[in-house]
Amino acid sequence: MNSKIETPSQTHRPRVVIAGAGFGGLQAARGLAGAPVDITLIDRHNYHCFQPLLYQVATAVLSPADIAWPVRHVLSRQSNVTMLMARAEGVDRAARELVTSEGRIPYDILVLATGATHSYFGHDDWAADAPGLKDIEDATRLRRSILVSFERAEATNDDELRRRLLTFVIIGGGPTGVELAGAVAEVARHALAPDFKRVDPRTARILLIEAGERILPSFPEPLSAYARQKLEQMGVEVMTGRAVIDCGPDHVDLAGGERIHSSTKIWAAGVRASAAAQWLGAETDRAGRCIVGADLALPGDPDIFVIGDTSAPPPANGRPIPGIAPAAKQMGDHVAAVIAARVAGKPAPGAFRYRHVGDLATIGRNAAVVKLGRWQLKGFTGWAFWGVVHVYFLIGTRNRIAVALSWLWNYITHQRSARLITGDPTPGASGSAPPPTAASPH
Repeated sequence: MNSKIETPSQTHRPRVVIAGAGFGGLQAARGLAGAPVDITLIDRHNYHCFQPLLYQVATAVLSPADIAWPVRHVLSRQSNVTMLMARAEGVDRAARELVTSEGRIPYDILVLATGATHSYFGHDDWAADAPGLKDIEDATRLRRSILVSFERAEATNDDELRRRLLTFVIIGGGPTGVELAGAVAEVARHALAPDFKRVDPRTARILLIEAGERILPSFPEPLSAYARQKLEQMGVEVMTGRAVIDCGPDHVDLAGGERIHSSTKIWAAGVRASAAAQWLGAETDRAGRCIVGADLALPGDPDIFVIGDTSAPPPANGRPIPGIAPAAKQMGDHVAAVIAARVAGKPAPGAFRYRHVGDLATIGRNAAVVKLGRWQLKGFTGWAFWGVVHVYFLIGTRNRIAVALSWLWNYITHQRSARLITGDPTPGASGSAPPPTAASPH
């Protein structure tokens, strides 16, 4: 599509186009609320998703609406923003236009905050059998796959099929993998255990597979060891130093020749940057992130900024800036400040400086690990701190209350309030387990 999209503009006001309404893009748009610019914010979804809690949607703790908000509503009081639902597909630097699925959008200043996707390390064909977790669709698909596996295990008389249905493999021992493993274990051991009659969900086998020597490698070793101990107490089999060499519809193969039969595999082993660097013809790092200058602008083009998971600024203290929400939000704030200073004719702020606030990961009920500078928390204290932080950073009072009440209900009752199986649960549907044999009517 080559048509040009006309967006509201006032004479002599710079047109700022922001691609991506994630943490970085939304923060940049909000940071320009008082600037004399006309902003066009585009995203392929009409909502902003709080990604750190996606795993709780996938494991039936929360509903999608608890962690997502319509972008138009978030920015409804900001008069200089136009929101368009479209997919970014390229950049025409010569014409100074962002190419989207709905047409071309002219820009004076472009901010690319297009995020990242799953990395299968050269094995993209594994994606169909081991889906990852990046958006609401991923989360609801995984929730369906997990819950349908228990339903089909209840229906079958085939013991081998039942074992495969009740074997859940999480690949990747970072925070997402650890949180998913603990959450699936709690679903099986507590939430579902009283509700099934022909099968005992507590017999489910949950495996967390990590190619490195330990889980949570970005945390101090004592916290990593604590997380492993708590997971194993919950019944999770933690397998470190084991690389996955193949994934299929009903199996995972590990280096060394071991095959694990499983109908539900979840990928949490890595991410790769969006195609933004390819659109720009820019230099990238090993993860495909676009290398930018200290002001987060593309070298040689001060009117194009790249932020968030697809950006590789100069390392902070010799270490790459992590692809996490606080980093993206800080980049969004910095770019907004640079643009606002430029259009006001004021000196630009200094170089971007990332401030690492800390690392957090929850393991399960009453257990989490937290690293805040020199401070380390674990157990109930860490778990309570993790909960407060996540509720605080949600957008909107309604969502904070809804999430807090859902967690309280889950804590008191062990129940999951969002256990609806939606979408197509039939064999062959994306994310579905294979069909069981027919159950006996007796």
